[in-house]
Amino acid sequence: MQHATIVVRAEWDEEAGVWVASSEDVAGLSLEADNLERLKDKVLGALHDLIELNGLRYETPDIPVHFMAEHLYRIRNPCQ
Repeated sequence: MQHATIVVRAEWDEEAGVWVASSEDVAGLSLEADNLERLKDKVLGALHDLIELNGLRYETPDIPVHFMAEHLYRIRNPCQ
């Protein structure tokens, strides 16, 4: 049995100008999109296929997906 939750991490790739998603819980998940909503849709669609392809087994009728997005912002230091 797999963990009760799939954790997906989305990070902003400044150089490429896209969001990139990956997960340690599901092998082969590596997707990108220009915004988080599109990325979420792509990830949720791909997870179904990857779970089957990887032979993962979950005992619950629904599998929670924790979608975590990270984006570093910078502001000008007003004291400098």
